[in-house]
Amino acid sequence: MDGILVINKATGMTSHDVVARVRRLVKQKRVGHAGTLDPMAQGVLPLCLGQATRVAEYLSESGKAYEAGITFGTVTDTYDTEGTVLRTADASTLTLEQIQAALPHFLGKQQQLPPRYSAIKLQGQPAYKLARAGSEVQLQPRPIEIYHLNVLAWTPPTLMLAVECSKGTYIRSLAYDLGEYLGYGAHLSSLTRTRSGPFTLAKSVTLEALASAIEENRLQEYLLPADSAVRHFPGLTLDAETAERVLHGNTFRYPALPHTQTPLARVYDPDGRFIALASWNSEQCTWQPVKVFVTA
Repeated sequence: MDGILVINKATGMTSHDVVARVRRLVKQKRVGHAGTLDPMAQGVLPLCLGQATRVAEYLSESGKAYEAGITFGTVTDTYDTEGTVLRTADASTLTLEQIQAALPHFLGKQQQLPPRYSAIKLQGQPAYKLARAGSEVQLQPRPIEIYHLNVLAWTPPTLMLAVECSKGTYIRSLAYDLGEYLGYGAHLSSLTRTRSGPFTLAKSVTLEALASAIEENRLQEYLLPADSAVRHFPGLTLDAETAERVLHGNTFRYPALPHTQTPLARVYDPDGRFIALASWNSEQCTWQPVKVFVTA
């Protein structure tokens, strides 16, 4: 079974919990998630099944979107509701005008320091495990980009914020940094991922609904093709002879090259089957298959 399931993850579950549940439901071991969601977060969690696991790395190329609840006046060690309170402040004087004036400071390309309690590996261990063990955790800032920040609601002391950002952005760090910038402190009090790459919350399915669909033999309603994760790359449809070359991993030429600057392209055979991803070699003016999805 190959394809992508867009799961609407419930709060309280880890991403691993969701993968384990889906493995049991579809009776298949080759299942992996694309982009971890913290247990307190809910929303879009794409899962790749079978050969589709090989496109997981491209799923977040077009970024992610969230609806975040940021509560001012309380700072925790994890930057969210699950941590230990480090300090509090009176945020009753904070105004929406102050927040709106601060938001542009966080737009664009920047270096963001991830939370100490994150899954980033240090010395072969996730940072959160080292932090919980009392070890010194020193993470380095990482390049990210925040495209849009829009206020959805302001119910003091909690701000509801719509965020569109690049992969690798920590919304917990954004909440903490915004609180520090405004001088009141803050933590992430709720989080819903509304989009991951091309997949939206509106097109997602809960685990309960997925289980029902499987019982009723309707899984195909929710199983998306593997190439739906890479639609941001141009598509090349080949003749039968050239497609056969691709299936054996050979380079090929394409007569009507749509965009020679693109890093990758989707490759289809004459029947419309997605057979490969290929990279452009500008020196030789040829395409080289980098991943073949249909065996020869």
